Amino acid sequence: MNDPRQYSNNKPINFDNIHISLSKMGAENIGNFSMSVKNEEVVAALLPMQAHFLPLSNLDLLLPQVDVGLFFCYKNPMANTTTLGDTATNKLTFGSMVGTLRKALAQTLISYYVLAGEVVLNNMGEPEVFCNNRGVDFVEAVADVELKCLDLYNPDDSIEGKFVPKKKNGVLAVQATSLKCGGIVVACTFDHRIADAYSTNMFLVSWVEMAQSTKSTNASIPCFCRSLLSPRIPCSIHHSLHQMYIPISKLPPRKPVITPRLNRIYYTTAKQLHNMQLQSFINGTKNHTKLECFSAFLWKMVACVASRGSKKGKKIMAKMGIVVDGRKMLCNSEKGKEEMMRSYFGNVLSIPFAGKTVEELMEKPLGFVADVVHEFLEEARTKEHFLGLIDWVQTHRPEPGVARIYYGDNNEGPSFVVSSGQRFFEPKMDFGWGKFVFASYHFPWGGEAGYVMPMPSPLGNGDWVVYMHLAKDQLEIIEYEARDVFKPITWDYLNQ
Repeated sequence: MNDPRQYSNNKPINFDNIHISLSKMGAENIGNFSMSVKNEEVVAALLPMQAHFLPLSNLDLLLPQVDVGLFFCYKNPMANTTTLGDTATNKLTFGSMVGTLRKALAQTLISYYVLAGEVVLNNMGEPEVFCNNRGVDFVEAVADVELKCLDLYNPDDSIEGKFVPKKKNGVLAVQATSLKCGGIVVACTFDHRIADAYSTNMFLVSWVEMAQSTKSTNASIPCFCRSLLSPRIPCSIHHSLHQMYIPISKLPPRKPVITPRLNRIYYTTAKQLHNMQLQSFINGTKNHTKLECFSAFLWKMVACVASRGSKKGKKIMAKMGIVVDGRKMLCNSEKGKEEMMRSYFGNVLSIPFAGKTVEELMEKPLGFVADVVHEFLEEARTKEHFLGLIDWVQTHRPEPGVARIYYGDNNEGPSFVVSSGQRFFEPKMDFGWGKFVFASYHFPWGGEAGYVMPMPSPLGNGDWVVYMHLAKDQLEIIEYEARDVFKPITWDYLNQ
């Protein structure tokens, strides 16, 4: 990695001691508006197929039964329509756009047939996909609100239960919503047991290219070859995996959630990210990625919140995990396997984490915390780690396991997971009516651990859009202490 000192000649802010005033949203953002569903149907793959069962891989089986949503906001396409005299060309209506989405989806499901199936239990009680082409639930809706009036900073009011569909059946649900200004919101909800973010992105790219009727350049034909993730004989499991994952039966009793979880969306400027790297470089022992520095800074902030509610003298641990994609590690430059892993559809994830006392996280400089993040990530970025994880699941089947970071015990403090979305939401997410002006994941999963997803800003200027699902008190203090780092997303920002 390049020396981070090259990124900015300005004096960086001190990320170890931030005290800024509370942020406020503009009055133009509203959350109360009417929604109505105009049509519901099921879109199946265009071509018939032989029904069959597709087992989940060992890494799929590590995922709990949760759904992940994402949404894309597009301006009124007529704003970019060219005219010839009084005759408009390329005229688009909501009906024609929905028709494009529906037709392209039916064509894309030919290759991504698993998304048109449904999850059932096999004779061992484990989930698998019945690839029967039952189809994808497709909803058409209308919202009495303009795009610029959506309070994207507070998706609990503006997005939840409105634009992102609730998946009732199947593996995937889609919703297209027409806005008062002529804009459109396209949203999806996936069963996380079937697809990770990498796989979801593969599908989205294929769907977009099918909608544009262009020759595929980036889209991959999905690979469902589960033998790529087969366990070894005999199994070999490193002791560290027993600290990272736990069988469901050995989980401690769940604690009642006292502080409600909220969803918020911010942006962090490229300058702040560069300055984090600079400060980490000064106080650390390694060159760190932006994700490592960002995660370390957020870890310190969450520790700060925990310290304020702790009893004097009591040691509280704050845990943070980061999602690691194992595709590159598992192919290990093997010819043939590399291409198959690149197009593999399913979950190839691990969630390494570490726990530190809140006092240590607060007292140590950002570079030290970033060193800790780097070290636990490096331990998981190996082929042996992922092969061992596959073996770990095999030795416990049919009992499911889960990442320990998702569940704490009564002696532990806060925990959260960071999942990088930097490689996703490509600029080519254009179904034929222009590039999206905003996109985000939406994952209010309801678990004990928080969830944070940084994504590239649609402005393409190096900024990040950051989706956060954290406790209310955590968000309040983070906003109070770090307003210059986490700025509420606004349409003024998106219209730069």
